Amino acid sequence: MAQTRTLHDVFLDEMRDMYNAEQQITKALPKMIKAAGSGELRRAFEFHLGETENQIDRLERAFSLLKQKPRGKKCDGMEGILEEGRKVLEEAPDGPVMDAALIAGAQRVEHYETAAYGTLVAWAQAMGHVDVARLLQESLEEEKNADKTLSSLAEGGINQMALDGDAEMGEDDDDRPRTQVKRGNGRSSTRSKANGRTATRR
Repeated sequence: MAQTRTLHDVFLDEMRDMYNAEQQITKALPKMIKAAGSGELRRAFEFHLGETENQIDRLERAFSLLKQKPRGKKCDGMEGILEEGRKVLEEAPDGPVMDAALIAGAQRVEHYETAAYGTLVAWAQAMGHVDVARLLQESLEEEKNADKTLSSLAEGGINQMALDGDAEMGEDDDDRPRTQVKRGNGRSSTRSKANGRTATRR
């Protein structure tokens, strides 16, 4: 006969899932910080790294209040989202396009966390775990604010700069055939097939 699982059992599983998810994020954010070209975006990621570390601490405190040992359960959902973000780091060109792609990936993370923490808060409240709900609510608010910050950065100039860069590239393509060559120092060079000359852009 199948074991009966209560809401409390599912709640603990979800907390373990988030505990692992937050740990995955602390490993991914330093790479995103390094890849960001915008100083504001880099600072936003650095700030959220500190928040994420605090969120791990809150989850540990919540486990303690529930008389449970803090331990994680592999979060496949977060692993998949972060894997997509890793591919962006490999494929996107440096500059505003990279920043726009980083924001998109980071907001997928924030939306996942917002949904997860929202559910955990609701379940904690329903079961009368008032102190646990309060801790989780703090993390939920931080995720919502992080998402708003990212939207503000995207809409405040990064998306437009990325678009302007695409338009400039399109104008070059209209002039003559060119081949993009990715440079290790973050610059790209374009070589004219007709005369072999190279022009370097930032």
